[in-house]
Amino acid sequence: MNQLGNELTNTNQDFIVSPMTIDEVKLALSWAEAEGWNPGINDAYNYYVTDKKGFLIGKLNGNPISCIAVVRYNKNFNFIGIYIVKPEFRHQGYGLKTFQEAFKLIANQPAALDAVFQQVHNYQKWGFKSDNLHLRYKGIIQGQISDDVVNINEVDFNQLCDYDSQYFPGLRSQFLEPWIKQSNSQGYAVIEEDKIVGYGVIRKLVEGFKIAPLFCENKTIAEKLLLSLSTYANNNNIYIDVPDLNREAISLVTSYQMELIFECVRMYTHQPPLLNWNNIFGVTSLEIG
Repeated sequence: MNQLGNELTNTNQDFIVSPMTIDEVKLALSWAEAEGWNPGINDAYNYYVTDKKGFLIGKLNGNPISCIAVVRYNKNFNFIGIYIVKPEFRHQGYGLKTFQEAFKLIANQPAALDAVFQQVHNYQKWGFKSDNLHLRYKGIIQGQISDDVVNINEVDFNQLCDYDSQYFPGLRSQFLEPWIKQSNSQGYAVIEEDKIVGYGVIRKLVEGFKIAPLFCENKTIAEKLLLSLSTYANNNNIYIDVPDLNREAISLVTSYQMELIFECVRMYTHQPPLLNWNNIFGVTSLEIG
């Protein structure tokens, strides 16, 4: 969910883009909330620890007016998100300058992002190519916890990281550890023959709750976890971002009357990573991948 307008190139010479502090990440996510992105209430810290030098803020005469994140997971996967220019400073070149500074952090390495439809053409100018859609669903689910579902904090963490890396382009233990332990959240997994066959996390948003991620070997396991995680929402709205490549995931969420409320386009500068999208029932984040 990013912005890149047809901006002018004459930025003010007192405009400086530099790494964020944690408080500035909180500020950036307050802008995201104002844009209607509905972030998690603990996202600032959980995002920041993933790549502390990858979060950039643009200041005009010392005042923050733009932001962007470039989370560098590995040399083959870098994710761009949280790209915002305050409304009163748009179409003046500040967004373009911010984006250029972000691109310097990854040189010619592969990059990915999620774009709203009206910005796809602008990202194509930077070499991004459209791949799949991510579909956001919303609904209230009366959940129940299955007997064979276990608390995620009882799962071997290294095993969880290995399982997660099957459905994400690389190991991300630095992200996962605080993600599964954050306050106002709950995670569950399903274990069969001492192996993880699915896991998911639900966390509190500004409004409602979000399941992210939801990785499972099949629809049956995904349904068990969906229902178990839904108990944590206590009859409040639940959100989940489903890849359109997984038709069974769409079938699952719509069977519980979840409503499609938003779509965006996943774009890559290089060849998309080889992932088994049939087992990705919910992606982790449209902001940091």
